[in-house]
Amino acid sequence: MGPAEEVKTIELTQQPDIRTVKIGTLLDSQLERMLVAFLQENIIVFAWDATDMCGIDPEIMVHRLNVDPSMRPVKQKKRVFGSEKSRAIKEEVEKLLKINYIRPMQYPEWLAIVVLVPKANGKWRMCVDLSYLNKACPKDSYPLPRINALIDSTSGCELMSFLDAFQGYNQIRLVDEDQEKTSFVTDQGIFCYNVMPFGLKNAGATYQRLVNNMFRDQIGKNMEVYIDDMLVKSKRRENHTQDLQACFGILQRFGMMLNPAKCTFGVHGGKFLGFMISQRGIEVNPKKIKAILKMQPPQKRSGSPKVDGAFGSIKPFYLTVIRQGAHIFQGVKEN
Repeated sequence: MGPAEEVKTIELTQQPDIRTVKIGTLLDSQLERMLVAFLQENIIVFAWDATDMCGIDPEIMVHRLNVDPSMRPVKQKKRVFGSEKSRAIKEEVEKLLKINYIRPMQYPEWLAIVVLVPKANGKWRMCVDLSYLNKACPKDSYPLPRINALIDSTSGCELMSFLDAFQGYNQIRLVDEDQEKTSFVTDQGIFCYNVMPFGLKNAGATYQRLVNNMFRDQIGKNMEVYIDDMLVKSKRRENHTQDLQACFGILQRFGMMLNPAKCTFGVHGGKFLGFMISQRGIEVNPKKIKAILKMQPPQKRSGSPKVDGAFGSIKPFYLTVIRQGAHIFQGVKEN
């Protein structure tokens, strides 16, 4: 999720504690002043650190695991890591304890292990392997929005803002009686989650329930929401600050916080749910075209999953061209 045009960084606060967000560069001066003033007045909606978050009121939404009672609990054996990875795990555990995402646990029936995934910056991301617990939880059939419908609804909008919740899943608390089921083991001890962690089955459905309830009067009008990706859209650019005000008012009422580093305000288009959208409608993502142009041709007639995946991402566009071309050739043939 992100803008298709150039953006610039603006300061919401002054030194020594400067807070910034990104806005579009194509706004006229009056609209830019209005937008910046609005963001400065509503800086409370942003979380600059996990300690800034208050979390969603459990009376409004909590996550429940609904474990199948016929499934036997599984205890995984702790893995041994090298010094670099062990240090990364220790730092993450200490951070999670500090912000009260996890707590020490004794005598758990379920016990998971941690795995480390490399980040783009060369560091390690600690994840908890909840696969056995997930297998014991029936699927939550709560429907997610149809992505095509969300994308189509943005056509004709003059201005958009792309919003991202700060560690969205973690803003929802895990119901007390299910917390011990998320227990995991490290060299530092055994811990369980107080909040809904990433990687937990049905977490997306719980989050969608929450945002559908929060933005029920805005969705389909001046907002679209897919789990923790939010889009504020305006048919007329002069109404955009007003549309943002409606969204921010709801965010404040429910205690949901935004990640300023992943938000962009007042742009004419951008990437949303993997698609490039603008006032003209859906467009091909230029990065996907570049990737296809750089690909080597397949050595086998059957092709390859990589090639199939690359062309599958732009399938709606070339199918349209093929259909239109078929009508043209049919007309030429008949004449």
